[in-house]
Amino acid sequence: MSDKSAIIVNDTTVSCEGKGDTGGHPRVYIKLDHHTNVAECPYCGQAFKLDPDAKISAAH
Repeated sequence: MSDKSAIIVNDTTVSCEGKGDTGGHPRVYIKLDHHTNVAECPYCGQAFKLDPDAKISAAH
């Protein structure tokens, strides 16, 4: 995992476009679930972490 600090999210699907110091990349959608509560963008390495207090419905 990269040395960037993880972005805390409240949903099991997030998108990343690599804004900021990476100069951008194609938008990708990243899935998180209760087994993988941390995931990393395959382009820029930005980490996303599912908030442990997030209310996740069974439909996700």
